[in-house]
Amino acid sequence: MEKSSIIGIILAVIAVGVGMVLKGASLSALANPAAFLIIFVGTAATLFIGFQMPEIKKFPFLLKKIFVGQKLQDKKELVQMFIEWTNISRREGLLALESKIETIDDPFLKYGMRMIIDGNDPDFVKEVLLEDIGAMEERHRSGASLFSQAGTYAPTLGVLGAVVGLVAALGNLNEIEKLGHSIAAAFIATLLGIFSGYVLWHPMANKLKQMSKKETEIRLMIAEGILSIQSGVSSIAIEQKLSIFIPLSQRFSEEKQDGEEKAGE
Repeated sequence: MEKSSIIGIILAVIAVGVGMVLKGASLSALANPAAFLIIFVGTAATLFIGFQMPEIKKFPFLLKKIFVGQKLQDKKELVQMFIEWTNISRREGLLALESKIETIDDPFLKYGMRMIIDGNDPDFVKEVLLEDIGAMEERHRSGASLFSQAGTYAPTLGVLGAVVGLVAALGNLNEIEKLGHSIAAAFIATLLGIFSGYVLWHPMANKLKQMSKKETEIRLMIAEGILSIQSGVSSIAIEQKLSIFIPLSQRFSEEKQDGEEKAGE
């Protein structure tokens, strides 16, 4: 569960709701079906017009990803796994790793290992793996752009909703009591447009970009490990190469912990 997404939305709702009360505005003013229709259905309409159906169909999956989070392999575990596989391949040959493939859940890792076990040229393997990563990044950019565009359209639709509301308000000039309520209701669409655009859609797009970056790092790490095994480097060398993907603070804390454990033995 991606707790930060849930916490963020709760804080946003509290901030706007409490802010309205402190400013003397009634929360009942938010009960404006027309404003919700213009903003949310209108935003959906702009996405349908601006994107093709294959991209639109990804929206529910991406929304779920924002709240559920992503499952990525632990970098330290990957380092240890590649060290083990390096020792096996240097001792028994690449074919000895074939049994390990059956235990792999990650499709990218399985595909890469299968390529080197089948004896493909190292340059070809590298090219295929990097192209696969590039294609994944492009898919992720396309998904994030759905939310970015929604964040761009929603505030503008808020202005449109306010104009529509003001047109309706001007039609009630003869009824002074209703005029104030009509004008207030007109700006609810603007509020919803700005809120959904800058508090929901744009931050969600940013989170998807961050998730993409983390997944790309993992795949680059896996690609480096696969190519290192194929080149026949030592376990020490592969550990040094893959450790660059782990933040320095984590590397040093792990080394310190290992040193303390050895000293206590």
